[in-house]
Amino acid sequence: MGRTVVIVDDQPAFRRAARKLLEADGFVVIGEAGDAASAVIVARELRPDVLLLDVRLPDGSGVDVARAIRAHPMPPVVVLMSTGDYRHATRGCGAAGFISKAQLDGRALRATMAAAP
Repeated sequence: MGRTVVIVDDQPAFRRAARKLLEADGFVVIGEAGDAASAVIVARELRPDVLLLDVRLPDGSGVDVARAIRAHPMPPVVVLMSTGDYRHATRGCGAAGFISKAQLDGRALRATMAAAP
């Protein structure tokens, strides 16, 4: 079985597209969330290998979610994403890295996970 992923983004159309891209490349998308509060709950309940997390969410910041997730026992690998360049946002929040939404695919996600400390 491929690595399990939860996709967190406030745009359902983007979540659908990301799901298709990642599943076509061997990942197993086990859940989705559209806001920060739901992201924390879904990550805790589903325990994915990877939490693909939008930086800007309607009720908070993906950076804050990454910090909250880091406190969980056995947290997932957190990868931030956005349409803008938020690579700097990964510092200090526990995220493994950043991927631009335009560059998202299975290869980019694997590379980001492999480069994680």
